[in-house]
Amino acid sequence: MSAQSTEGKLLSYSPGSPTVLRILLGTQLRRLRTEKGISREDAGYSIRASHAKISRLELGQVSFKQRDVADLLTLYGVTDPEEREPLLALAKQANAPGWWHQYGDLLPAWFEVYIGLEGAAAGIRTYENQFVPGLLQTPAYARAVIELAHEKAAESELERRVALRMTRQKRLESGLTIWAVIDEAVVRRTLGGSETMREQIAHLLEITAERNITVQVMPFDRGGHAAAGGPFSILRFPEPELPDVVYMEQLTSALYLDKPADSDHYMEVMDRLSIQAEEPKATRRFLERLLSE
Repeated sequence: MSAQSTEGKLLSYSPGSPTVLRILLGTQLRRLRTEKGISREDAGYSIRASHAKISRLELGQVSFKQRDVADLLTLYGVTDPEEREPLLALAKQANAPGWWHQYGDLLPAWFEVYIGLEGAAAGIRTYENQFVPGLLQTPAYARAVIELAHEKAAESELERRVALRMTRQKRLESGLTIWAVIDEAVVRRTLGGSETMREQIAHLLEITAERNITVQVMPFDRGGHAAAGGPFSILRFPEPELPDVVYMEQLTSALYLDKPADSDHYMEVMDRLSIQAEEPKATRRFLERLLSE
């Protein structure tokens, strides 16, 4: 992947992400709460908030106020300064803005959360039935996808949105593993014209030569399959205490699941998809044939 996009310069990128710090702190707070048998409703009441906010705090989806963390620690019986100070310091560090913060005008809050998770993840497994996954898109293909949702956007905004997506792809150069199962319709559907699709398919062939990128195509002739409900991603983190997170994007929001019962179910579905789909080598042959057409 080139350092510059034909659609605009790459944004300033730093692999460090405050999101993982928020998740770490949220995980610790959830552990302390459940060990004390305290409900989310009671925890929320102690910081003048709803149980929903406690859930978002524990998932690392929102920033922390140190006063709230201090009050929760007191409620959970953590009164020793030696135990409290590291967690309060973590709350302060977790509020630092991510590299994408200066482009917040382009991003809804629910997607900022995903970019942070993506930046912190060690591996992503994803199923897509409409578009090539964003981390694997070419600039021209990305622009065609973005224009579908932002058809009235100014040229400068489109360029920034494409550049943002290209900047996210820098994670692939710093060790992120991605394993994608894509429906045959994804590579059959023409977006941006035939030349854009040829370039995109050639790009998939190029990047799947890298050890950290695996793509499998789910052919039409396999009929129904395990992911009939639609696209989803599973993010796994290098820190063993962090749970897997399942991400499902909707038109104007997203769903994040981190309970083991949920993530285990989606991982089973992903495993079945990988068995049903063409193997990686067969997928490369499929893409080569498609490109020759």
